[in-house]
Amino acid sequence: MKWFSRPAVILKTLYRYGLADMVTPHIRLRWLQKLALRLPKSQQFAGEPLPVRLRLALESLGPIFVKLGQVLSTRPDLLPPDYAAELARLQDKVPPFAAALSRQQIEASLGRRIDELYAEFGDEPVASASIAQVHRARLFSGEAVAVKVLRPNLLGVIEQDLALMRFAAGCIERLFADGKRLKPREVVAEFDKYLHDELDLMREAANASQLRHNFTDSDMLIVPQVYFDYCSREVLTIEWMDGTPISDINRLKEQGIDLQKLAQYGVEIFFTQVFKHGFFHADMHPGNILVAPDGRYIALDFGIVGSLTEYDKRYLAINFLAFFNRDYHRVATAHIESGWAPADTCAEDLEAAVRTVCEPIFNKPLAEISFGIVLMRLFETSRRFHVEIQPQLVLLQKTLLNIEGLGRQLDPQLDLWQTARPFLVKWMDSQIGVRALWRNLKNEAPDWAEILPALPRKLNMLVDEARQQEMRDAYLHLVRTQQRQNMWLALIALMLLLMALLD
Repeated sequence: MKWFSRPAVILKTLYRYGLADMVTPHIRLRWLQKLALRLPKSQQFAGEPLPVRLRLALESLGPIFVKLGQVLSTRPDLLPPDYAAELARLQDKVPPFAAALSRQQIEASLGRRIDELYAEFGDEPVASASIAQVHRARLFSGEAVAVKVLRPNLLGVIEQDLALMRFAAGCIERLFADGKRLKPREVVAEFDKYLHDELDLMREAANASQLRHNFTDSDMLIVPQVYFDYCSREVLTIEWMDGTPISDINRLKEQGIDLQKLAQYGVEIFFTQVFKHGFFHADMHPGNILVAPDGRYIALDFGIVGSLTEYDKRYLAINFLAFFNRDYHRVATAHIESGWAPADTCAEDLEAAVRTVCEPIFNKPLAEISFGIVLMRLFETSRRFHVEIQPQLVLLQKTLLNIEGLGRQLDPQLDLWQTARPFLVKWMDSQIGVRALWRNLKNEAPDWAEILPALPRKLNMLVDEARQQEMRDAYLHLVRTQQRQNMWLALIALMLLLMALLD
């Protein structure tokens, strides 16, 4: 009965918030659509717009569905803009669980008593979310630390909700007109990975350590130290950081912080992560950023990070540079060359669509143009042309919007293009210039020295392998033909036997 109670709650929620109105027009089967239209409807939230109803429904279903909504809000290629904007308002805040449970979880996971691990441990949580909560503590060596603890017995609840999401995704794919394009099962699989990554605090510890290494001795960003001896899958112990919330503008001004420089730092940090490291903090909203007394950023919460290949970076650089040069044909061909737009896509049609979306933006001064909005508009255009949007680029777009929002809050006249252009130009020069060619030749020289002497033999092996493959294919074809003949002979023999018996 336990497994039936959760689906019953979900169905009641769908009825209460009238979400049938959202899905009925998209049902592919006409008879099922007519049936859905005849179902009774609740009038409780009938006056609210559908995006608002969806947000309220997800909030009522609990933290796992709230997180799903947050993930969907970053997918403008899947949802209309009004839905994405409404889901972005979802807040992952839940009441804390008892301190005694925190202590039990820490002791069970680290294998030692609390008073053996920490000289001081604050029972009152300083932050609480659906996955974990944070306590302040002090090590015996004197360092103040933040201890993040997973909620106990969480895995069973998550697996149950994920099973229901997979079932719903399968139904959407089969029954809805746009089901296959939306790839709901892949979306749920991505969300599944996202959740299980968050459930492994050792992964977060490794992310923080990597980011700290990338910004060693940085004059722009501070990343707290991880204490790996006090970490496990369920517990993360990290340096406690004191600072001013970046959203507290008045307090920053009182402290004499240069807001213009802080805004510029934010943009530089982002583009350094993207085009230099290819590894970026993907959850840099105001709640995860503090400002140190010396004017540097302090990054917190490293559960979500993104990584970019050289190919991804090249794609981004080409698109940004082409966009600001108003070369929409290059934007279109970059999508097709990358394989994200189908190979048979008409470049001229895609070019026209991109121009329609982006050209109005240039009626604004450069200082008012949003990189994040540019990417979002490109993703929205992708829905029409069946463009495959990579998850890492969705994370990047979300992060860019956060950084821009923070930057413009600190400095309304911030010119992101002026800050970003040197990064883009420098990276492109490093990839396609003469120096890049010479560097690549030097890097590949040892491999070529090994490959070239053996090249004739390897080519001969490839030819032999091709011949062997042809022989194998011919043999398999012969076997399959013989099997079909044997089946027909057996069937004929059976029919003759039956006829003899009947006579």
